[in-house]
Amino acid sequence: MTEHCFWRFSRALHRAINDRCLNGLDDLIHEDVDRALYGPIDMFPFLGTRHGKHAVLDVIRHIAANVHIRRFDREATMLSADSAASMLRYSLTPRDCDKPIALRLAQFAHFKAGRVISMRVLVDTFDLVEQALVRPIHLPKIINKGQ
Repeated sequence: MTEHCFWRFSRALHRAINDRCLNGLDDLIHEDVDRALYGPIDMFPFLGTRHGKHAVLDVIRHIAANVHIRRFDREATMLSADSAASMLRYSLTPRDCDKPIALRLAQFAHFKAGRVISMRVLVDTFDLVEQALVRPIHLPKIINKGQ
């Protein structure tokens, strides 16, 4: 049995971010890749949608220039012949300071001929924004508990 392309892509992505070297990753991304990282684009410009290998690699370079992956845990992963879904917890450190960032995300990928053709990533952005602001966000009560 051969290794699923998701595992190769995952290892290459983490290596690219931590080593700031995209060698090997570029072969695992389809030329017509469509990628979306959902979250507050105004605060984190690497979020949003990108189309094409060059644009996706630019985003990965931007992420690699700004953070280092300290740890990641897969909570769950589901694989099919040409797709994968995973719930992940990351511990990141910005490259310009030692303040850790905890991040949780869901990732959905589709593959064509062993290369990523589509990726959607949903980030727990509320927690991420609180950490970036270094303070809790206080939201107004929507429902009165007494009613």
